[in-house]
Amino acid sequence: MTDRRDAVPPDALDPVDPAVMRKQYRADGIAEGELADGPMEQFARWFRQAAADAGLIEPNAMVVSTADADGRPSSRTVLLKQYDEQGFVFFTNYGSRKGRDLAANPYVSLLFPWLPLGRQVAVTGIARRTGRDETAAYFRTRPHGSQLGAWASEQSSVILSRDELDASYAELAARYPEGEQVPVPPNWGGYRVAPETVEFWQGRENRLHDRLRYVAEADGSWRVERLSP
Repeated sequence: MTDRRDAVPPDALDPVDPAVMRKQYRADGIAEGELADGPMEQFARWFRQAAADAGLIEPNAMVVSTADADGRPSSRTVLLKQYDEQGFVFFTNYGSRKGRDLAANPYVSLLFPWLPLGRQVAVTGIARRTGRDETAAYFRTRPHGSQLGAWASEQSSVILSRDELDASYAELAARYPEGEQVPVPPNWGGYRVAPETVEFWQGRENRLHDRLRYVAEADGSWRVERLSP
């Protein structure tokens, strides 16, 4: 019998050393005088640029990090679905791991990794559930299949197989065919993250990056501070 390892090219087993990977970031940075008065306006500026960049796939993708009541963290990528002066909105199953975390500990961080632009936006804040009317309004904009998917998946729960999930979806598709209104799942909805800090990170040469952070003040205004890279 042929050893399967004999069929693997020798170089395929060579480790890739991340320590030797290098990328020199763009030279133009961001100065305090260029910033908008508030972080949400500044985010809108950068988000428009990110959305227009052909090299960015899903510029609304963000890493959402939560911690449970014992402080154990977890992270996952979620799609931003709305932003306004009150904060950043995403939708999920409230019974998911992040939903359970947020029920016990509402503090959350968001990270938008716009790597082709050499930019990141890092947010810390408090997550609160959106109202049911707002949740329903967004749910109606989702494709029919995504509406069914919200019912079919008990997010983060253990399932026996993929077949179990597919069978659940098929049953729902038969119950609610295309064109028929799908009700909003009772345990599914939105969170709005009200920011306390918003950091705009711009990569610079020699790892001397620009990091400008808005910090919320008690009177509702924002203080801008520069962080060392």
